[in-house]
Amino acid sequence: MGLIRVLVVDDHEPFRKLIRSLLENSLVSIVGQASDGLEAVHKAALLQPDLILLDIDLPKLNGIRAAEQIREIAPQSKLLLLAQDNSPEVIQAALNIDVVGYLHKTFIHRDLLPAIESVLAGRRFVRTDPEVL
Repeated sequence: MGLIRVLVVDDHEPFRKLIRSLLENSLVSIVGQASDGLEAVHKAALLQPDLILLDIDLPKLNGIRAAEQIREIAPQSKLLLLAQDNSPEVIQAALNIDVVGYLHKTFIHRDLLPAIESVLAGRRFVRTDPEVL
């Protein structure tokens, strides 16, 4: 597999910076960043990335609604949702719109790379915080 083109979407710059540092020295190239759902949809259409790391709790357009629109305009892009929300309803809503991965932010250090690998291979990856459920 060649270089993986990634769009990172989160409204907190420190978290986007963390993701960039976790992906250093990997086969991932961050081709764009966005800080809200509308910007994510726009950049997904423009960049057509291989993978979109998408926060659920975004301003202007939440991650679920952004993912629905991205599915239409960038259908080949894989979606990995990153979330603090652990509710079964939100997880199911994400999986219903063909989001292949769902990673609770608590596990970002340990599971980001395995989640990306799984999602890119077309395998479902869901990691939630068991203490919250």
